[in-house]
Amino acid sequence: MADVTITIDHVESHVDEIIKEINEKTKKALSLMGETVEKYAKSDCPVDTGRLRNSLMHEAGDYDGDPCEYVGSDVEYSPYVEFIDRYHHPVGKAHFLRDGAQNHIEELKEVATAALGS
Repeated sequence: MADVTITIDHVESHVDEIIKEINEKTKKALSLMGETVEKYAKSDCPVDTGRLRNSLMHEAGDYDGDPCEYVGSDVEYSPYVEFIDRYHHPVGKAHFLRDGAQNHIEELKEVATAALGS
């Protein structure tokens, strides 16, 4: 039996490029998911003047060093409208932010899968 010798002169690592691509795709997926949640939240948001609904937004963030997407409003009364469901809202409903995400989990999975897979 013959001896086989393999000589490797150069090994090139692409780990940094792979990590960068994963991070970019993750941020893209989060942004698209935030956009989807924002869309549904706006459709369920109680409306009187439209200020709250128009203030709803999504933006990239950082949570303990990991990328995340925030969806919400900077209107001072937003938490009351979101969390207090004993008030009657003629248009829209309480928990519009929570339901914007929770009621559309399957669609959010599809959005994430498409963004991460492309």
